[in-house]
Amino acid sequence: MESDKTLLIVYHSQSGTTEKLARAIEEGSCRVPGVKVVCMKAVEVMAYHIEACRCIVLCSPEYFGYMAGAIKDLFDRTYEEVREKVSGKSYSVVISAGNDGTGALTSIERIIAGYKLKKVQEPIIWKGELNDDILETSARLGQTLAAGIELGIY
Repeated sequence: MESDKTLLIVYHSQSGTTEKLARAIEEGSCRVPGVKVVCMKAVEVMAYHIEACRCIVLCSPEYFGYMAGAIKDLFDRTYEEVREKVSGKSYSVVISAGNDGTGALTSIERIIAGYKLKKVQEPIIWKGELNDDILETSARLGQTLAAGIELGIY
């Protein structure tokens, strides 16, 4: 993977909702030529994937007011190896919430602070059934991030 032109979309999904949001981000990202888009389940992501991307989107359902265990596991597995290598990389967060999503967001952002990643888009927190509006919002997020990568902003 080429670091300066890769967008990494990481997700965990049991019901399929968060995966649909991640795939919408992927679809929007692919609207921008010249950017490599990689969409992976959190359990499959290794430290080198994080090192090799320019921007990462973390997509998590909210479970009991917290991020998905698979997202936490990703942080646990990669933190020591990559924390000194990824400072300043761009990130965004998307949460599929059963509650209000703030607990999941807070827990993700607390860990992200240790990686010293740079938030470049406001988080998306979606509550309820998926609809065309949230899928298009997610696609626009992907398109915006990919355009930022292509232009060298992110």
